[in-house]
Amino acid sequence: MTDPTNVHPVRVVRVGDRCAEIDEMLAPLVEALWRTGFKTLTSCQDAGESNADWVNLLPHMVEYVQSRKGWAFIDFPIQDGLRFLTAIAQAGPRDAFYVRMTHWAAPHAWDVKVRPMDLAMFDEAEPSSFAMRLLQVCFPASDLPEILRRLGRHEAGELVPPAPTDWTTVGRPRPVTTV
Repeated sequence: MTDPTNVHPVRVVRVGDRCAEIDEMLAPLVEALWRTGFKTLTSCQDAGESNADWVNLLPHMVEYVQSRKGWAFIDFPIQDGLRFLTAIAQAGPRDAFYVRMTHWAAPHAWDVKVRPMDLAMFDEAEPSSFAMRLLQVCFPASDLPEILRRLGRHEAGELVPPAPTDWTTVGRPRPVTTV
C-alpha cells in the first residue's frame, strides 16, 4: 500500500526477504545497497520537498527546508553507514567527490550525522533511555550517479589503491591534534 504522506513517486524494491516502497530516484541505490548486504532504515530523494509542509506548522523550519532542496538522504544502522562510506571511498579516486563526502568545508559537503535517540520517544510509558541507533548520510542528489558507480565497483571488488587526495576545493586540511 502506498504511503499517502510521501510526496515522491515510489517503486517497490525487493531483495531477498526485504521489500519496501522506496522513492523512485533512490530505488536503484537502495536495491544495490541491499544486494551488497547493507541495511537501511529510511530514505528520501529530496528532503526539502518532503518537509516543505513543516513550515506551515513550524515556521522556524523555513531555512532547514530551503537548505535541503535537492538533497537526498539514507539512514543506516550506524555500522552499516560506516561500511557504506568506507565502500564508496575505497571504490574511487580521492577526488572532489571524495572531498565532498569527507570534509565539512568542501563545496556541497555531505552532511553525515549520528545522533542519540531517546527510546522513550517510541513508548512514552518507558523511562528515558538514550542510544545511538542510526547514521544519516545526506548528500546532493546530483552525487547519486557517482555513488551508484562506486557501489558497483565495490560490489565487483574493484577497489582503488590509496593515493594522495585532491584538496584543491578546500585547501590542504591541517593535521588533527589530540590532547
